[in-house]
Amino acid sequence: MIPAAARQASVTGASDMRMPRLDYWLLGGVLALAALGLVMVASASITLAERELGQPFYYAIRQGIYICLGALIGVAVYRVQLRWLQQGSLVLLVGGLALLVAVLIPGIGHEVNGSVRWINTGLFRLQVSEPAKLMILIYLASYLARHGEEVRTHISGFIKPLGLLVLASLLLLLEPDFGATVVLVATAMGMIFIAGVRLLQFSGVLGLAGLALTGMAVSSPYRMERLTTFLNPWADPFNSGFQLTQSLIAIGRGEWFGVGLGASIQKLFYLPEAHTDFVFAVLAEEIGLLGVFIVIALYVLLVWRAFAIAAQAEKAGNAFAALLAYGIGIWFGLQSFINMGVNMGLLPTKGLTLPLMSYGGSSMVVMCAAVALLLRVDYETRCTVNGLPASGTAPARQRGRRA
Repeated sequence: MIPAAARQASVTGASDMRMPRLDYWLLGGVLALAALGLVMVASASITLAERELGQPFYYAIRQGIYICLGALIGVAVYRVQLRWLQQGSLVLLVGGLALLVAVLIPGIGHEVNGSVRWINTGLFRLQVSEPAKLMILIYLASYLARHGEEVRTHISGFIKPLGLLVLASLLLLLEPDFGATVVLVATAMGMIFIAGVRLLQFSGVLGLAGLALTGMAVSSPYRMERLTTFLNPWADPFNSGFQLTQSLIAIGRGEWFGVGLGASIQKLFYLPEAHTDFVFAVLAEEIGLLGVFIVIALYVLLVWRAFAIAAQAEKAGNAFAALLAYGIGIWFGLQSFINMGVNMGLLPTKGLTLPLMSYGGSSMVVMCAAVALLLRVDYETRCTVNGLPASGTAPARQRGRRA
């Protein structure tokens, strides 16, 4: 897939690259999503926060803190060299799996609505699946880069990462977190496909994975109810179909331009989880189809830039960076698609956040770290094609000014 040596002359637009320019389209899209999400979290949670906590902007303030914390962590991640990440990928894998195991230990895991997905640190609750997904994807990118030839020519190279996915999936399903399992497996399979695995092998394993996920869904009455409810939520609108029917009512009320910011009716104790999993429905009600198009366009922009950065890294000969960027792009696109599909009744309820918009510290911080990794991949690729060291930003900045 990717040559061993850098082919600088083949990089499209290499002569137009300047150092140390950030990808402003990517950064602008991320900032727009986070800002719009902050506004919608404030609007969706104001009544709930006032009733339960006596502080109408409690969730909005915390979301702002999470964004600031995510930005700080993102800056720190941006300064980490990709070769360090690749060399330490096994440590990250062990750390991610350890988090998934720790949350299942009685006394450590924190239960909410029947699921044990969080570890209470005292200051905040960490949803372990969020950092674990990123850690596992970093290791997978490293494995595929190091064993690319084996993955493309021998089934053993394909089977090994699948064993890792099976283990991680089992741990996630014990929480249970079916949504995170689907996102992780689908993203990992996308990365393996891009790495060049044989189509016949990939199709066979993909079919088996689909059957396994379907079997797990059908075997659980709770998951089966979710699968059947979304097909006709109006059959039981006051019980199993309540959340989806309220979401559909919210989206329908928005029409073209919405009922006005802050004027949502469904957020007034009708729509459960309005500021977390279903913030998209409140946005559709208050800003209308116009707001929906804007949000979709921003996610398309984010995924496009992730794939463009990955393609440049691939042409520059950095397999690890390219596969990592592809994986992050697939992750963002898939999770946003699933969340919006759930809100619109196109997919069963999964309990996944809308990246960079839904309320939640774990998701926000990890997504900011993932964006920082994309920016780092872009930075090191520009260093490669311009013959500059990628050990830090200062040397590149000085060389860029002289250029």
